[in-house]
Amino acid sequence: MGPMDLALAEAKAAAKRGEVPVGAVLVKDGVVLARAGNRTRERNDPTAHAEILVIRQGCEALEDERLTGCDLYVTLEPCTMCAAAISFARIRRLYYGAQDIKGGGVENGARFFAQPTCHHAPEVYSGFREQEAETILKEFFRAKRL
Repeated sequence: MGPMDLALAEAKAAAKRGEVPVGAVLVKDGVVLARAGNRTRERNDPTAHAEILVIRQGCEALEDERLTGCDLYVTLEPCTMCAAAISFARIRRLYYGAQDIKGGGVENGARFFAQPTCHHAPEVYSGFREQEAETILKEFFRAKRL
């Protein structure tokens, strides 16, 4: 199972918990360091996005505040808060699935990595398993509206 497969599994698990279905996986040298899905409702913590959770786990695992050489796989375009955390952690590459037109902070919205105040921008690759990631989100929100 590849990193995006794991991220999609985390998104599905988040949906089952009633969380917005976003999953993230952090990898270094081909080894999965961390994986998580959103837990904002469960933890009553608006910062408990999947990306933030894996960044925290990865830093703990490496005993370092920087994740140099690490790659992050996320099912949805990170918001501006998560983009900032990705920058501060010095993540090497960001791979994400679906775009977030309303709340994204990478290719939409604030475009954090393109700002002159951004000290580190990862390489960004979007559209990985985009249809699957979009389907998980659409089904979650469709069920909420019923």
